[in-house]
Amino acid sequence: MKLQDKVALITGGSRGIGKAICLELASHGAHVAFTYNENEAYALETARKIEELGRKAQCYKMDLTDKVEISKCVQAIVEDFDTIDILVNNAGIIGENAILLEIDEADWDKVLNVNLKGAFILTQCVLPYMIGNEGGKIVNVSCLAGKDGGTMGVHYAASKAGLLGMTFHLARELLEHNIEVNAVAPGPVDTDLLTPEDKARLASLSPNGRLARPEEIAHAVRFLIENDYVNGEVLDVNAGCYMD
Repeated sequence: MKLQDKVALITGGSRGIGKAICLELASHGAHVAFTYNENEAYALETARKIEELGRKAQCYKMDLTDKVEISKCVQAIVEDFDTIDILVNNAGIIGENAILLEIDEADWDKVLNVNLKGAFILTQCVLPYMIGNEGGKIVNVSCLAGKDGGTMGVHYAASKAGLLGMTFHLARELLEHNIEVNAVAPGPVDTDLLTPEDKARLASLSPNGRLARPEEIAHAVRFLIENDYVNGEVLDVNAGCYMD
């Protein structure tokens, strides 16, 4: 898919990986709608940077645990942009605790609801517009923990593994509508989700001694969108610390 004048929806686009994806797609011609959860100032700054690239941008506050709010947000985006060609399910959270015996049911539900159920509901809401367009692209941002379990807790690992399962199933189900579904699985990325201590520890474990830059994940997402012969694929971006 050529990105010029296509409409992309990215969740969690105000900072980190999401912001990098917004700017990457806009720099190659896409108009960008993106969601944020809390910090409006970050969201407005991302929108401003997209507009500086000559592309239309709009940010939308959205709670990924609220089905009604998700539906209303998608309707508002279609009203503003006329359609949605590309969906990047990027938004995600880390639980409060990583130790199994310290994870309560509320923490489990929160992580699964945002990271997995929210992506499921949003995809359902966006799908009719892609079918109407006779095609589309969906990219799910999973992570290395979805493959090897990681160190951020069983709830986080389960949510990211679930995204991979959703990717594989939808790649088959939606192919008849000319909609390709893929995923990226980054290793540790240099974002504000990690503490300085975590960054130093994880960088020491990387084969090349550093964390990934958000822009490197964004490049992988763009590749999956632009290539029309890749479907049901998980693109690892982890410097070779995990190979399958």
